Amino acid sequence: MTQRNGFMLNLIDLHTHSRASDGSDTPARIVQYACEKGLKGIALTDHDTVSGLPEFMEETKKCGIIGVPGVEISTRLFAKELHIVGLFINPETPELSELLERMRAGREKRNREIIHKLNVLGYEITYDELLQVAGGESVGRPHIGAVLLRKGYFKTMHEVFVQCLKRGCRAYVPRELPDSAEAVKVIHAAGGLAIWAHPVSGQAGERGYAKKMLRKLMDFGIDGVETNYSMFSEHQTQMMHEIAEAAGVLKSGGSDYHGVNQPGIDLGTGSGSLAVPFEFLERMMEARQCAR
Repeated sequence: MTQRNGFMLNLIDLHTHSRASDGSDTPARIVQYACEKGLKGIALTDHDTVSGLPEFMEETKKCGIIGVPGVEISTRLFAKELHIVGLFINPETPELSELLERMRAGREKRNREIIHKLNVLGYEITYDELLQVAGGESVGRPHIGAVLLRKGYFKTMHEVFVQCLKRGCRAYVPRELPDSAEAVKVIHAAGGLAIWAHPVSGQAGERGYAKKMLRKLMDFGIDGVETNYSMFSEHQTQMMHEIAEAAGVLKSGGSDYHGVNQPGIDLGTGSGSLAVPFEFLERMMEARQCAR
């Protein structure tokens, strides 16, 4: 990692979350922290909302750091949940606003169903309590977990998910998700680049899986893939670089920073070894210029 006196030289972070979704920091605080750490560029990519972007972009101007407006959208491909990050988006684009409103409505429906299941199981939790904890407009399972923790039902967020909220558990409710093709189309309509986020997670045959999914995403017009990610091993990082280069798509990367809501993952450095070069951002900006 390129560092000097604690500063990260020519490094960026293109995957972060604020209080507008399930992070703990305000959008402005993320920018300030990025500047303190010496990052050269930062993106805000909250789940299913762009409400934090005005504050975020305003703070990047004050701090003199390159700010990238973004969003993270959960989608479905081949019956798998797949996340797509939109970078350089225009948050006021009607197509994007419509999709995100639909996503948040689906979240509300799901959250109410989860709370009902939890009530049946004996956990006293209300929807109003959930909204008070969330703060932002994109509300999800981590916020439900936070309410349960505050009430003393569990000691850690891990326990909440393992016992109640994870897929297959007693209070789990699946999400209704848009097709990946729709998300890519909407991101492009918003003037953005569509990036496949955290493509592998240690599943068997992950190289074949990544190549298969990327080929299909390229049919939809995907622009790039995260090759550098907090949870990747050195082998996975190298593998994703090879796959991206062979496919001729852009490389991206980020920490998936959530502040104190995801212990052990820090801005810019992830779990300690993450280093996303500024070169990635330069190539993205070049690609956008060529597309105009």
